[in-house]
Amino acid sequence: MVSELSNNTAGFAPLAPPTVWQGWDAFVSRPTAPARDADDPDWSQMEREDYHSELAVMRTPAMDSVFTAVRRLLLVNRRQQAGARRGLIISGPATTGKTTTMMALGRSFQLADARQHPGCGDRRPVLFISVPPAATPKMLVSEFARFLGMPITDRLNQTQITSAVCDLLGELGTQLVLIDDVHLLDTQRRAGAETSDQLKYLGERIPATFVYSAIDIETSSLLSGVRGAQIAGRFKIFRHRPLAYATDQDRAVWDDLLRTIEDLLRLRAHRPGTLLKHAAYLHARTAGRIGSLSHLIREAALIAITEGTERITKQLLSEVELDAAAEAQGRPARTRRP
Repeated sequence: MVSELSNNTAGFAPLAPPTVWQGWDAFVSRPTAPARDADDPDWSQMEREDYHSELAVMRTPAMDSVFTAVRRLLLVNRRQQAGARRGLIISGPATTGKTTTMMALGRSFQLADARQHPGCGDRRPVLFISVPPAATPKMLVSEFARFLGMPITDRLNQTQITSAVCDLLGELGTQLVLIDDVHLLDTQRRAGAETSDQLKYLGERIPATFVYSAIDIETSSLLSGVRGAQIAGRFKIFRHRPLAYATDQDRAVWDDLLRTIEDLLRLRAHRPGTLLKHAAYLHARTAGRIGSLSHLIREAALIAITEGTERITKQLLSEVELDAAAEAQGRPARTRRP
């Protein structure tokens, strides 16, 4: 098994995580694997596997709405030097694409900033971190420092790190701060409450627009009590729901998404229109969750390549095990398209 895994990952260079600058910058600047003709003899199987492993991010109406909301908040906050700047919380169930949307937002903003400031490679217009489990205020601000590559020693206290981070972000021209997994902050516990206060303080010290991502923030402790009232008074909440399939308009959005995915596939024996034919089945399998759909199609494509069938069928789709959230919806034995 070890040798098999080694063969399958030969030549793979692990990327730095996007929660450090080198990894984030690589994410922003790295082009996706180029799409070539499936029958191109110079396109190796490993290259085709890599291509299908990272199929391009699927643009959705929700993503467009988030982009528009943040652009407006950036304008609102642009001349506000201190105080309660306005922010956005992207909230919704797991695997609905919240983190993907936030990262796509940051990528788009940074590329636009690079066009506006050519040759300024020392700028850091975007910061992206994830809230660590059981976070304390010092742990949180240390994540900011880690993203920036600032050396952190045990001798530095929370106040010193915070001051250095805020000063540096101002010097680097940071305008967009993206914080993932804020639902991990339990403000009913002392550490969580103090970390929530630290977030508020950072939002006041750093002249940037803050965007949070969270699983069902409305039901978390983060919006309760006096602290929660302060957050609710400064942040809009965008509900990132699974895609629906109830109306003609819902089905049109879902169908467009499937067409986009199918146009990206490079399988030698795949029948165009297969995904659209099984649109209702795919929605039922994934419950309209973008993350689950992406997983399903990518894994099915990789199985088709490695096993030599070179096509995606409904039978193959039914054999792919999804995440527990999607599987909990059940596997419909027979689904007819409305």
